[in-house]
Amino acid sequence: MTSKAEAMDVPDPGQTPDRLRKRVSRLLAQVSAQSDQLITAGLARLDAGKWHYAVLAALQERGPGSQAALSRRTGIYRSDMVGVLNELAERGLVERTPDPHDRRRNVVTITDRGSSRLVLLDRALDDLHEELLAPLAPAERDQFAQLLTRLLDHHAQRPPQPGQGTAGAASGKDR
Repeated sequence: MTSKAEAMDVPDPGQTPDRLRKRVSRLLAQVSAQSDQLITAGLARLDAGKWHYAVLAALQERGPGSQAALSRRTGIYRSDMVGVLNELAERGLVERTPDPHDRRRNVVTITDRGSSRLVLLDRALDDLHEELLAPLAPAERDQFAQLLTRLLDHHAQRPPQPGQGTAGAASGKDR
């Protein structure tokens, strides 16, 4: 019989050496993998993906933008953004119109249907985050988010080191 840890490809905490359990980088990677699985599966039940949510949220919060602007806002590679926008446009969630200042590019806008869809996805993600953060008290959740944000902000200010990949979505599997 397969344990829950084995099924999720996560080490059994009772078997993991202490020196591994003390490595923050390893813990972050494992929680990230579990979060990714949970969120991806939860959004898939709604026929959505993380990139769909990211684009809709960026448009709702920051307003219309070009494909390049949306790539910068979301961290989705420009080449992947085309496919995401095609999927969202086919569903009537976004609309593309020629940029009046530069006819070579389009301006992407969230539609009313996209705004309604975003509300549904927000509710689903709230529930999924409740599941993910279940062992933490509300104050701990806030503190955890603040600490992660501080780490991200700090490392975002540092230039990439030689041999490091760029930040962003590198594979098309989470559309």
